[in-house]
Amino acid sequence: MTMAAAIDGRTAPGSWSRASRIAAVDIVCDLGKAETVWRELERRHISHTPYQRFDLLAAWQRQVGEREGASTFIVIALDAERRPLALLPLACFRKYGVNVAGFMGGKHSTFNMALWDRDFAAAAGEADMAALVAGVAEHSSADVLALYQQPLTWRDVQNPLALLPHQPSANDCPLLVMEPGAEPAARISSSFRRRLKGKERKLQPSPIRYYVASEDADITRLLDWFFRIKPLRMAEQKLPNVFADPGIEDFVRTACLARLAGGGRAIDIHALECDEEVIAIFAGVADGNRFSMMFNTYTMSGNAKYSPGLILMRDIIDHYAALGYRALDLGIGSDDYKRLFCKSDEPIFDSFIPLTARGRMAASAMRGFHRAKRMVKHNPALFEMAQKLRGALR
Repeated sequence: MTMAAAIDGRTAPGSWSRASRIAAVDIVCDLGKAETVWRELERRHISHTPYQRFDLLAAWQRQVGEREGASTFIVIALDAERRPLALLPLACFRKYGVNVAGFMGGKHSTFNMALWDRDFAAAAGEADMAALVAGVAEHSSADVLALYQQPLTWRDVQNPLALLPHQPSANDCPLLVMEPGAEPAARISSSFRRRLKGKERKLQPSPIRYYVASEDADITRLLDWFFRIKPLRMAEQKLPNVFADPGIEDFVRTACLARLAGGGRAIDIHALECDEEVIAIFAGVADGNRFSMMFNTYTMSGNAKYSPGLILMRDIIDHYAALGYRALDLGIGSDDYKRLFCKSDEPIFDSFIPLTARGRMAASAMRGFHRAKRMVKHNPALFEMAQKLRGALR
């Protein structure tokens, strides 16, 4: 069966390609029933980003997804011996008059990816992806797969979903590549470090403390501060407060307090404090190889003029460099401060895969909309016009 045939609509049972290692596809609509397989894949030699941890996405689905009407839609691909080869942590919702299945995590997940058996991912071909898509079409009522913000590779292994038709994502993700053992100036230039050191001195003589929150009490205290300050910062920038959406605060608190099997947290919070004042926090996910920032804010006090967020970012970069990490990213978007640290971009892509005749129309509309969105984001004149229009409408 060709790739084009597999994504063109419903597939008759038994028509999958025999060239694929995927012998069956299960759709699981209950988080509890998927947890054992999910955690098993996390423990094994699996390729996935830290955004696909069960503790993170289960918190999102229960606190946010379900409130938004998204139902659990977990796709598990199995070989002939019923061993899991991949798990796609999806949720299904109604949009554009069709049933759309997309990755859990919404706008709070920078990277979306399946949990792949590493050996299978390295050798996967188009026949495998055709079998995967055909299995989803055969065993579900979904009309289209809308799969956003996927990395082309992760830790030097291909993302097999890149074998499906895809297009560049609307936004880029600034990336800092770090060579283990490199001099500090290779990460942050000496001149920039001197500027930050000068700003840091202006915060003194008060003692300045950088740390990663490890105790529940510190995590709760920092989140209490974040949810007081972030709305003020967003209002100052005339931006909507996405953290006020139903369930978001509960999701963030649950994920930040969740303990992983190895003792870490599903989301790490890095903080900079001066006496009794929290002056900046950055929170993100880490996996031993890469740190990815999720959310941040900084003080509304006079200390804000000394760029505490940039000082904290320097400390975070040096912290992970000392641990031998090879990369760090600051999330989707082109904010100026990100380019002060990140000189590269992570290639990310979207896929809109129809599963039914109705899904073909929706997939075509989604592709066109997101191509236009990318064009606006990458054209300064159009982007400025869009920003003014959004501000006027608000």
